[in-house]
Amino acid sequence: MVKAFIKAARLRTLPLSVSGIITGSFIAASEGYFNPTILVLALLTTVGFQIISNFANDYGDGIKGTDNEHRVGPKRALQSGEISPKQMLTAIKITSLITFLIALLLIYISFGKENFQYLLIFLLLGILSIAAAVKYTVGAKAYGYSGFGDVFVFIFFGLLSVVGSYFLYAKNLNIWVFLPATTVGLLSVGVLNLNNLRDRESDIKSNKRTVVVKIGEEFGKYYHYYLLIASFLMALLYVIVEYKSSYQFLFIIAYIPIFKHLYTVYSTKDCKKLDPELKKLALSTFLFSILFGLGQIV
Repeated sequence: MVKAFIKAARLRTLPLSVSGIITGSFIAASEGYFNPTILVLALLTTVGFQIISNFANDYGDGIKGTDNEHRVGPKRALQSGEISPKQMLTAIKITSLITFLIALLLIYISFGKENFQYLLIFLLLGILSIAAAVKYTVGAKAYGYSGFGDVFVFIFFGLLSVVGSYFLYAKNLNIWVFLPATTVGLLSVGVLNLNNLRDRESDIKSNKRTVVVKIGEEFGKYYHYYLLIASFLMALLYVIVEYKSSYQFLFIIAYIPIFKHLYTVYSTKDCKKLDPELKKLALSTFLFSILFGLGQIV
C-alpha cells in the first residue's frame, strides 16, 4: 500500500513544482534577503501542494472514468485498483492537513505578529492553493475539465510560487520579479499542454475540455511553441533589465534541451508518442531555475 501511494504521489513531478520556489529564493538572496528555514518550509509546502494535486488528479480522473484503457502513459492508482477511492480521499485530507500546518509555520516564521496583514493574505493564499490543487479534477465543476487548467497552473506554479516566495524573504515587491515568474509559469503550462497533447483523444472521449481539445492538435502545437519561446524572452528581458554580470546568461544552457524538445514536438506526428518529453521538459524547467538562480548570485 505504501508503494502504491508513493507511486500515486508521482515523484517525477516534484522538481517542476519546486522550480518557482528555487527561482524566487535565488532572486531574494541576490538582493540580500535569505533565510534557510523559510527555504526549507517553502519547499515542503510546495511539495505538499503538488502531492495533494497528484492525489486529487488520480481521484478525480478515476471516479469520472477519464483514466481508462484509452489513456496513454503509466496507469494511475485508482485505474489499476491499487488504491480505492475512499483510501485516496483519506490520503488527500491527511496530506492537506499536514501541508496546511507546514504552511502556517512558514507564514508565521516569515511575518510573525508584526506583519499581521501579510500573515492573513498568505494564509488565504495557502487555503486557495489547497483548494486549487483539489478542484483541478475533483467535483462537478472541476476547472481542469473546462479548459482553465492552464490559467491556474500559470498563476500557482509561476506567479504565486516565484513572486510569493520572494515576498516571504523580502517583505516587499520587486515588479521585475514577475518576468522570471512568468517564465516559470509558461514552462509549467508547457508541461501541462504537452500532457494534454498526449491525452487529447482520450480526453475527447471523456468530455475533458482541455485547451488542446478546444483548439485542436495543430494549434495545440503552435500554442506549445509560443509558450516556450515566450518563456525564454521573459527571462532574457529580466537579465537585460537587471543586468549585473554575464553569468546571468547561464540560464540559456537550460534552453538547449528545451529548444531541442520543441523540434521533437514539431516533428512528431503522433502526439501519443510525446510522453517521454514530459520528463525532459519538467527537468529542463528545474535546470532553468538552478542556472537562472546561480546567475543572479555569482
